[in-house]
Amino acid sequence: MGRLVAIVGRPNVGKSTLFNRLTQTRTAIVDDTSGTTRDRQYGKVDWCGQEFSIVDTGGWVVNSEDIFEGEINKQVAIAIEEADVILFVVDVMNGVTDLDDQVAGILRRSRKPIILVANKSDSNEWRYNAAEFYSFGLGDPFCISAANGSGTGDLLDEIMARFPEKDNEDETLEQLPRFAIVGRPNAGKSSIINAFIGEERNIVTNIAGTTRDSIYTRYSKYGFDFYLVDTAGIRKKTKVNEDIEYYSVIRSIRAIENSDVCILMIDATRGIESQDTNIFSLIQKNKKGLVVCVNKWDLVEDKSQNAIKHFEKAIRDRFAPFTDFPIIFASALTKQRIYKVLETAVEVYNNRNRIVPTSQLNNYMQEVISAYPPPANKGKYVKIKYVTMLKEQKIPTFVFFCNLPQWVKEPYRRYLENKIREEWDFSGTPISIFMREK
Repeated sequence: MGRLVAIVGRPNVGKSTLFNRLTQTRTAIVDDTSGTTRDRQYGKVDWCGQEFSIVDTGGWVVNSEDIFEGEINKQVAIAIEEADVILFVVDVMNGVTDLDDQVAGILRRSRKPIILVANKSDSNEWRYNAAEFYSFGLGDPFCISAANGSGTGDLLDEIMARFPEKDNEDETLEQLPRFAIVGRPNAGKSSIINAFIGEERNIVTNIAGTTRDSIYTRYSKYGFDFYLVDTAGIRKKTKVNEDIEYYSVIRSIRAIENSDVCILMIDATRGIESQDTNIFSLIQKNKKGLVVCVNKWDLVEDKSQNAIKHFEKAIRDRFAPFTDFPIIFASALTKQRIYKVLETAVEVYNNRNRIVPTSQLNNYMQEVISAYPPPANKGKYVKIKYVTMLKEQKIPTFVFFCNLPQWVKEPYRRYLENKIREEWDFSGTPISIFMREK
C-alpha cells in the first residue's frame, strides 16, 4: 500500500531543502525568499529497502494580501488530510513564531502522527534552542540540518516507525487486479465509474483498505473481476475546493500507488493539458500500467480517422519517450466503448505479468544484438553474452550480462526495449533493463 508523508510549516524554514535531502534530488527550488514553493512537489524516498512518497508544500501564511497565499494554505490543508505522517518543520535559529503556533494548533487537531523537526541545527549550540518547541505539545523535537544531512537518518527511522501497520486484508486485495481511474478535475472520472457500476449494485462491494479512507470497489460482472481503486470521484468529498490543481494530484498519488493499472482520463473537448502530463509522470514514477481514455468523444464534431490519428499523435508526443500504451476514445455519458476500456486494462495487467522463456529471449535478442551491437568506447567493444527475464517483479525486468556494462548508454537500452516490445506484447506497461557484468 502507498504511504505518504507531508512536509508542512511556515515559509522559509527549509522544507524544500529537507525534501531534496530525503529524495536525494534537486527537484524543489530552494531560495531564501519567503514563499518560493507555491506548487506541490512530489517524490519518492527509499530508506533501508522500504519506499514511501513525500510531498513538499508551500509555507503556511495567514492574513496576507498575496493572492497565492490562500492557495498555498489550501494545499497544506489537503496535505494534512491525506498524509499518513506529517513532518512539522520549524527553524531552530528563529525559535517559536506566531505562525508556528498557528500551524501547531492546526496539527494538534488533525490527530495524525506528527514529527516535530527542528531544522537548521547545524551545530550542537543550536540544539539547546530546540527546547522551546516543547511548548507546541507535539512531543520531542528532532534536531536536524537539512543543508548538511545531520540527523536525517534518525528522522527517517522515526518516519518508518510511525507508519500504520499493514492489515491482513492487504493480502486479500493483492489477489485481484486493481485499476485506478485518474485524471484532472472534470475529465469524467466519476461519470465513467458510475457507468461501470451501473444499476446492478448488488454485485459491487466496497472494501476499506489499509490506507486511511481508501476504498476498493469490487467489479465482478460481464466476465470481469477486479477492484476499482478510489479517486476523488468514489471517495467522500472533503470541505476543500476540488477544482484546484493540487487536489487532483495529491488524490491521484493515493490512487496510483494502490493500483496495478491506471486508466488516465483525458477530456476530448480540452485536449492535453499540463495537468495530464503531471499525472502521467506520477504513473511513470510509480511504474504502473497505463491505459489512456479520451472521454467525452461524443461531444467532438470531427470523429474522422485523421482526427483520431492527430489526437493520438499529440498524446504520444506529450508523453514521450514512453509511447507504447493503448488509447481508447470513449464516452462515459453514452457508454460508448467504456467496456473496451476495461478489456484493455485487463490486457495491460496481463502484459505486466507476462514471462518470456529464457531460450526464446536469447534466440531473438542475440540476433537483434548481432544486427546492431553496442557502440565501441575507446577502442573496446561491449559483448552481450546472455539475457534473462527476472520473475516475480512488479514490472517486466530484463537483465543483460556483458563484459563492460558501464559503457552501455541509454540510447542503446531504448533500442533493446523497442526490440523486445516489437516481438512480445508489453503494451501499456513500463519495462526495466539492467546491465550486469558477466
